[in-house]
Amino acid sequence: MSRPAVLFDLDGTLLDTPAGIVRAFTGAFAQLSVPAVDPLDIRATIGLPLPVAFGKLLAVPVEDPVVATGVEHYQRCFRQVVLPGAAELVFPGVLSGLARLRAAGYPLAVATSKFYASADAVLVAAGLRDLFDDVLGADQVSNPKPHPEMAFALLDRLGSQPADAVMVGDTSHDLLMAHAAGLRSIAVTYGVHSAAELSAAEPTWLVDSFAEVVEHIERALPAWQYAPIARGTGGI
Repeated sequence: MSRPAVLFDLDGTLLDTPAGIVRAFTGAFAQLSVPAVDPLDIRATIGLPLPVAFGKLLAVPVEDPVVATGVEHYQRCFRQVVLPGAAELVFPGVLSGLARLRAAGYPLAVATSKFYASADAVLVAAGLRDLFDDVLGADQVSNPKPHPEMAFALLDRLGSQPADAVMVGDTSHDLLMAHAAGLRSIAVTYGVHSAAELSAAEPTWLVDSFAEVVEHIERALPAWQYAPIARGTGGI
């Protein structure tokens, strides 16, 4: 029997990390000794895998060695800039909302364009990691968002089918992945993409708060008697 499951994006959905991400990118570019990049251009890449974002911002192929070096610098800057204050970056209602869903028995997972190690570290620092059964990063799949591979992999781990699952995110990348995988979706307007951008990607629901996210999940999916699932450790 399929289990109902909820997949969440991380940056801009659970945590207000975009400002820290921009600072980490800026620090990485400084160490690469390349011209400064407009913060708005950096913010526009949030939701893409790091190598893709670096390639786009530097106008070079993803395979260019400068991309790998930039990613290394970024990860170091991210640990210094974001992790120490991660607990203060949790959006209002997220901690209590996740705890409510967890107590009701919903299997919960994170599907993120972050690398697994960075995602796991920031969730731990924010005090959210133990609320999730699994975390899947962009470096653990061959085809990251908006390709459906990440969604299918997590649903397989959680014992769920697309018809019994919901994706929650703040960018069109999340919503397009949900569409491609056959999931219903909840778009939150308090993150990176505007309500107009999100609406264009045709989410099932568009909401302005995490409290509304929880309400829609409870209406859409039947609660399940919780049985712990082994936490993800980095492989598929």
